[in-house]
Amino acid sequence: MEDNAKKTRVNVIPAMRYHDAAAAIEWLCEAFGFERHLVVPGENGTIAHAELTFGNGMIMLGSARDDEYGKLIRPPRDLQGVSTQGAYVVVTDTDAHYRRAVAAGAKIVTPLENQFWGERYGDIVDPFGHRWSLSMQVKMSPEEMESKRRTAMSMFEQGEHPGRTN
Repeated sequence: MEDNAKKTRVNVIPAMRYHDAAAAIEWLCEAFGFERHLVVPGENGTIAHAELTFGNGMIMLGSARDDEYGKLIRPPRDLQGVSTQGAYVVVTDTDAHYRRAVAAGAKIVTPLENQFWGERYGDIVDPFGHRWSLSMQVKMSPEEMESKRRTAMSMFEQGEHPGRTN
């Protein structure tokens, strides 16, 4: 199985449900630059299945349903806004992608900042409740990384999260 995984273009594909999957597809393409790979319409304006690509990554999504499978995966709004997963998107220009998503209506969860693990990182929530992390590698001195690590660990010990706005 591992040999087959090494030959596969994408090894992990997040799957999400949206109440208005058609609107979510439009938003994700506009705000993040996803491209439609496959969109299968369902009944009554729903989306039975969609695959959106970004670089060599992909997400799958569809309309929320009340059938047996639909009871197993729900949009965050059905869980009072709690998200049980998030997508971590690696980009070449985090600031530009972050600004674009926020301009399109995303809510800031964690402002962009260079993090102790050597990435420029920030979290947002899309207008439909799904959480997205945007990240890119940045060059940082070992001293800067250590300083940021110490600050973050101290905050974690106090029950806080570095950069969190809510």
